[in-house]
Amino acid sequence: MSFGITVVGLGSGELEQLPLGVYRHLKRQPLVWLRTRNHPVVDELEAEGIHFESFDSVYETSETFEDVYEQIVASLIEKSDELAITYAVPGHPFVAERTVELLVERGADVTFLGGQSFLDAMFQALRIDPINGFQLLDATALDIERLQVTQHVLIGQVYDGFVAGDVKVQLMERYPDEHVVKLVTAAGTKHEQIREVPLYEMDRVAEVDNLTTLYVPPLTDEAYLAREFATLHHIIATLRGPNGCPWDRKQTHESLRKYLLEEAYELIEAIDEQDDDAIIEELGDVLLQVMLHAQIGADDGYFDIRDVIGSISEKMVRRHPHVFGDVTVADADDVISNWNAIKQTEKGEKRKSQLDGVLMTQPGLMRAEQLQKKAAHVGFEWDDVSGAFAKLEEEVREWKERPEDETELGDVLFSIVNVARYYKLNAEQALERTNQKFKRRFEYIEANGSVEDMTLEQMDRLWNEAKEQGL
Repeated sequence: MSFGITVVGLGSGELEQLPLGVYRHLKRQPLVWLRTRNHPVVDELEAEGIHFESFDSVYETSETFEDVYEQIVASLIEKSDELAITYAVPGHPFVAERTVELLVERGADVTFLGGQSFLDAMFQALRIDPINGFQLLDATALDIERLQVTQHVLIGQVYDGFVAGDVKVQLMERYPDEHVVKLVTAAGTKHEQIREVPLYEMDRVAEVDNLTTLYVPPLTDEAYLAREFATLHHIIATLRGPNGCPWDRKQTHESLRKYLLEEAYELIEAIDEQDDDAIIEELGDVLLQVMLHAQIGADDGYFDIRDVIGSISEKMVRRHPHVFGDVTVADADDVISNWNAIKQTEKGEKRKSQLDGVLMTQPGLMRAEQLQKKAAHVGFEWDDVSGAFAKLEEEVREWKERPEDETELGDVLFSIVNVARYYKLNAEQALERTNQKFKRRFEYIEANGSVEDMTLEQMDRLWNEAKEQGL
């Protein structure tokens, strides 16, 4: 049986700001439990004759904040089994108070007496209106990707220089180094202090403590806003909108098809050349195609970019049970096996052939490899590479007998792909690299004279020079 826990919010300031009802309740208690004594009203209340016990010692013996909160909640529930107790927390019980969240989750017998939230004091000190959009985040569990840079952002728990430094590093991924932020300490009290500093200097301010909150104003720097996904989404919607670009407005999934192929190949070329700047640009061009297709879907009323992102997010979680579930894998081969098994289950009802799913539109060597992999998955392959080599030799002999027969050439190429697969080589990629190598060496020949005036022997010599130079 529980006698109940009364959770009291101590507000954000001194005794004068404490609601009369809260003050009277505290005065009637023989003992009040505090999450922490680090609050400006505690000394004043003790002077009024109120007795406190705090959980500050738990902070010193626990490795994480979550451990601290779990221990506090367990202790409160245990004490409430013996008598009715009052538990006091800074601010308002339902603003940035994890122990209260846990008490509710545990189904504890809890009643609440509100206190003034520190947010009221913060909005007044900073002179901002939250209706324009704001986020309240925890410095000790900051997820920088969820941060909305165009809104007012308040980050609590910036209680020492180490935490301030960690927050600074994360924020500098989304904001300019010189973005001016404000450190607000003891908002709403007579000790209120507001320090305005560039973001890159915020961890050099020594006077941060448990009453310090970081305020990050909305981002207005166009160069940084351009890096936000929401900006790209808005640009594409504008281009496709009533007053947008005539070319973008008339595009369809079918008309964009060739551009997606072109951009994908340009990205592959940039990757092969190991050109990071080109990779960035070409990835952007591929993303542009994705965004255009998604916007066409939204304009037609069938799907939008959220559906696209949701689909791939769900698939990644579903097909990685060894990361997001309780499946155990030994190595990358196990991962691939699990992936294929899950994929087969997902698509099993639609499949008529083991070879279903191999795209007709991809390059021939890639398609050959995928066809072979699917057939091998059900045991249709040689025991080892020697069988594949023997088959290749057989196909070469047949082609020699009928060199004009295109199907015999196809059999040779198909067999080469099969041999390559045993060695985990990608035939399409290998051929493309040879294409590039041929281009470099032939261009070397062209750079050393007029090819129309050269003999084959001269061109062969220059070819070998290029080869010796590693071209």
